[in-house]
Amino acid sequence: MTGGKHASIVTGMAWMLLSTLLFVGVTGTVRHLGSDMSAPQAAFIRYAFGILLLTPFLLRLKARALITPRMGLHAARGVVHGIGVMLWFYAMARIPIAEVTALGYTTPIFITLGAALFLGERFQIRRLIAILIGILGTVIIVRPGFVTVELGTLAQIAAAPLFAASALVSKKLTETESSGSIIALMSLFVTLTLMPAALINWRTPSPSELAWLFVTATLATLGHYALTRAFQATEITVTQPLSFLQLVWATLLGYYVFAETPDIWTIIGSVIIVGSATYIAHREAILSRSLAAADPLASAKNR
Repeated sequence: MTGGKHASIVTGMAWMLLSTLLFVGVTGTVRHLGSDMSAPQAAFIRYAFGILLLTPFLLRLKARALITPRMGLHAARGVVHGIGVMLWFYAMARIPIAEVTALGYTTPIFITLGAALFLGERFQIRRLIAILIGILGTVIIVRPGFVTVELGTLAQIAAAPLFAASALVSKKLTETESSGSIIALMSLFVTLTLMPAALINWRTPSPSELAWLFVTATLATLGHYALTRAFQATEITVTQPLSFLQLVWATLLGYYVFAETPDIWTIIGSVIIVGSATYIAHREAILSRSLAAADPLASAKNR
């Protein structure tokens, strides 16, 4: 391994580690806010602050980057993602942080399934087995029929496929759209999606709530930036295992800050889901390298 290659791997791992800490900070601030404010209003204010933070970047975008014939697809993604965000905020305020984080790792599983069903990607038996194992991990955490399933748990389970659908639409948009326009239009349409429900349930937020939501938006924005830098620095197979440290940080945060002790079933289910998602990411990376080796020209065009 050359010195430059080693340095890029270390850099990518450092950025990924930072992203896991920032995203856990997001879950911690939302958990701290609790359920006094409605989920749609809290999510709306968070995204409104997010747009404010992105304003310098948005001003640098040319107008034509925000005017696209695929505006309907952008809007559809915003609606789907916005509903997912509302469900996530609802779950985050009501069930343990570790459980929310673990169930959130089912999103890559739904992405793999959706890519095969709607984007025509190859669907091998190994992927199907990994998906079924991931679903098994979810069932172990939820244990329907053995314990009362909380509404927050159902909300997070429903949010995962919505975030997966958002990711699949984003992947489709990358065929013709710039990354800048995809990010900007998603932020805009998510905010517009959240607005009606936020206004219906609106109450005047306290200065403390506004401050915490601004912190949430800042941590989330920095987290996405760190994640992007990690992917730019090195291969996803190097960074993906580190992303699951977020579950470790979430468990520690829940235990030491919010006095949440995960039960044995949550731990077992989390390990199964993480293992399934890791295998899927590994297989996707192998397939990507195989395609690049078979058609270097096509690979170069997609960079």
